Amino acid sequence: MMERKRVRKAIIPAGGLGTRFLPATKAQPKEMLPLIDKPAIQYIVEEAVASGIESIMIVSGRNKRAIEDHFDKSAELEMELEERGKEEMLEMVRSISQLANICYVRQREPLGLGHAVLSAKAFAENEPFAVLLGDDILLSDPPCLKQMIDMYEQTGSSVVAVMEVPMDQTHKYGIVDLESPGYSGRIRGMVEKPAPNEAPSNLAVVGRYVLDPAIFGLLDDARPGKGGEIQLTDSLVRLNRFSPIEAFPFVGIRHDIGDKLGFVQATIDMALKRPDLSDAVRAYMLERLSPSHT
Repeated sequence: MMERKRVRKAIIPAGGLGTRFLPATKAQPKEMLPLIDKPAIQYIVEEAVASGIESIMIVSGRNKRAIEDHFDKSAELEMELEERGKEEMLEMVRSISQLANICYVRQREPLGLGHAVLSAKAFAENEPFAVLLGDDILLSDPPCLKQMIDMYEQTGSSVVAVMEVPMDQTHKYGIVDLESPGYSGRIRGMVEKPAPNEAPSNLAVVGRYVLDPAIFGLLDDARPGKGGEIQLTDSLVRLNRFSPIEAFPFVGIRHDIGDKLGFVQATIDMALKRPDLSDAVRAYMLERLSPSHT
């Protein structure tokens, strides 16, 4: 039996315009907005690395140079920190540029997630690969992607991460329909952002995929779908007809930082988990929420 190829590569789409966070994203990438003191995209890269990924392709766009600068070596900053004896900061800065082998390709137009993934076709080189979306920060031990890669290596099937969402929120997600809910993770169908009365379930895809490279041939032939974009979901539906796709039920904490409220919630939650901030943040919140405070 031919040995199954390892999942060594990951694609992180980061070419969107970030319009929901204007004016903050007018001159800086949404992916570089900080959750306390770490840009959002670094959490995604760290999950990939912790899951065994060796090479990462970030699909960027116009005005995204700050992402490349962040993961690059900064000789001037390192020299300054070394001269000042800031050893802890120096090590932190150096570790960022050593996280993984990261390369970049520009998505010339924001034509949808499917188009962004297709932009990295040459990078994948006919290997199974992961896709991590920057709007979803998933926290679990072991990492969500690591568990999905383990599932792929056991089954040989493409894998998508899913979570239950309220039925009135289905229009925000790709929704999956399972062949035998509660018994099997085999996906029967997928629908991109259906209205609640048209959704086959409340199981939403939450921004993590492990995919067979056959998806690229389908994306090559794909036509614009919902919103006039090349939807990854549409090609996954076609892939599922001849190559099974499994749903991985994610159990852990999910932060939707593509939404303003979700971004605020993620910032608060992360601050409450940090020893250097938790007590002060908790005290401040209690003060602000007390009945005496108007």
